This record gives sequence, structure tokens and C-alpha cells, in this order.
Amino acid sequence: MSGANRGVWRAVPSRGAPGGGPHFAVVRTPAVSFRFRPRALVVAGICLAVALGTGVLLIGSGDFPMSPADVVRTLAGQGSPADSLIVNEIRLPRVAAGLAVGAALGLAGAIFQSLVRNPLGSPDILGFSQGAATGVLAVIVLTGAGSVAVAAGAAGGGLLTGLVVYLVAGRHGAHGQRLILVGIGVAAILTGVNGYLITQAEITEAARAVLWLTGSLDGRDWADAAPVIAALAVLGPLVLVGCGRALRMLEMGDDAAHGLGVPIERVRVLLLAAAVLLTALAAAAAGPVSFVALTAPQLARRLTRTAGPNLLPAACMGAALLTAADWAAQRGFPGHQLPVGVVTGLLGGGYLVWLLVTERKTGRM
Repeated sequence: MSGANRGVWRAVPSRGAPGGGPHFAVVRTPAVSFRFRPRALVVAGICLAVALGTGVLLIGSGDFPMSPADVVRTLAGQGSPADSLIVNEIRLPRVAAGLAVGAALGLAGAIFQSLVRNPLGSPDILGFSQGAATGVLAVIVLTGAGSVAVAAGAAGGGLLTGLVVYLVAGRHGAHGQRLILVGIGVAAILTGVNGYLITQAEITEAARAVLWLTGSLDGRDWADAAPVIAALAVLGPLVLVGCGRALRMLEMGDDAAHGLGVPIERVRVLLLAAAVLLTALAAAAAGPVSFVALTAPQLARRLTRTAGPNLLPAACMGAALLTAADWAAQRGFPGHQLPVGVVTGLLGGGYLVWLLVTERKTGRM
């Protein structure tokens, strides 16, 4: 290697894993140094491949079936005009919305579970999904507005709910059982509010609201997918790169994180705001799809066998789970197409029961 190129980058394996194998690798450049765990990257890559592969199958499904090769060819711009219309204008927006919503929920769930240090820390349980639903229902029932107003209502409702939960839990309760209990109480209140809003709507708007509350990707277009995609593009790097290390430090406790120089309150508020916004915009795009944010981080952690928030694997796992659930909703019941929220609810409810039993057996509940 010439002297001009020496030291451009270097990967250094760490000997922290059982048996002396590499636990993580460190990449150093003249400008930046960061570490990564190879197994976590492999798991994230596999989940992303599953999500994209399922998305290709979804695009090829329907009344006008297409082979995966034809779908890929059309996405590359080499399909016929009819194929291009079906793929790019009709089916791709729905799949893109599903991928983005799943990734946003997986990332938000990983943040919440890491901050509260509890596997039950999920926007479904903490009330943030219900807050976003309240904002959307208020927009639908009161104004009947379109996608932009719905996204704004979801973001406003979710952020307002997050602020209420944070204030009621208090500064010192924003990372434990108190936050979970306050969130459950707020979720119960908002569920009643949402039911009341539906009773005040016109029949057509009430039907639209009920379908949205179930969680559905039917009829989604680029206007529905754009806000959550934009949120991922902005908040994803901010959380993964800017706050990933601080989040790992916070998992060790506030005293340890403070001793390592982490601005605890500022980082916690920033992460909570990012997670709530991701949850709210995901709800705006597909409705309050249940249990993806709960299950994706736990499955990712079990596959990576790595402590810590596992943010990137959780996001990729969320995308894979939601696209797989959408495929099952469309193809798993011949003659019937179910909303994706029904499938995630059935699978996630069973997972929640299993999780509660496991936590009780291990003495953590």
C-alpha cells in the first residue's frame, strides 16, 4: 500500500465474544471512527432482503399477476407502458408505504423499549398510537380533509400525547414502570375519546375512520407514503448515528451515562420526540397498526444475540414483518383480503401473551 493511501480505513476486530471470537469491529478513518457488530449487520441485511423480496412479490400479486423478474424489469424502467402503470403508479406506492411504516414502527419500538428498559415499552401500549389516532380522527370527522391534513393531525396528536405522558410521568419517571403505567392510562382515555369521535361522524366518514383504525394499506398512494418516508430519511440517521451511542449509555443507567458525558435529559427528550413522530406519521400512513413496534425489536435482539437497542436490525425487522403481514392479508385467505392490522393483531397478540408468560417465569414481572 502506498504512503498516500495508508491509514484511509482500518477494521479492528474486538475479542469480546464468548470463545474469543470477534464481538464487534472498529472502522477508523482520518475523519471518523465508529464500531459495528458484524452479526447485527448480517441480521439487518437479511431482514432487509426479506422485506424487499416480499415487496416484489406483493407488487406482482393481484388481478394482473406478474413474475418477480417482470416486476424488477419494470422497476428498472424496462417494462411496457401497461406494466409501468400497474407497478409504478398503482402497486409500488402501497408497498413503499408498507416498508416505510414497518421500518418506522420497528425503529420507534426499539427506542421506546431501550428508554424504558422494558420489553413492553411500545407505542401501542404507551398510548402514542392512540394519540395519533385521535389527531387523525379529529381531522377526518371534523374536516374530512385529505392526506396532508391527516398526516398533520397524526403528528400533532402523537406529539401532544407524548408531551402529556412525559409531563405526568415526570422527569425522573420517563424511563421505567411509571412511564408505562401513565401511558396505559392515557391510552385508555384516548380509546374512549376515539370511540366518541366516531359516533359524531357522518356514516361515510365513520366507515372511513373505522377502516383506518383497523390498520390498512389499501389504496395508499405517494401522498400517504411521503411523510413517513421523509421522517425516516431525516430522523433515521439522526437516531442511528447521532444518538445511538448515547442510547446505549442510557441503558446502563442515568448515573453511568452522566459519568460518560451524556446529556441525559436532552438526549432522552430528543429520542422520545423522534420516536413519537415516527409512530405518528406511520399511523397517518397506515393507521395504528398494532404490535409491529412491540415485536420487531425483540425478534431483532434474539437474532443478533446482542445487548443494546439494535436500532438498525429492529427497523429492518419491522419492514419485513409488515410486508409479510400484508402479503398474508392479501394471499393467506382465499376470496378475502384482510386489513394488514388484523393480521398483525392476531400474530402480535399471541406474541404478547408469550412475552408476558416468559417475563413472569423469569421473575421480571
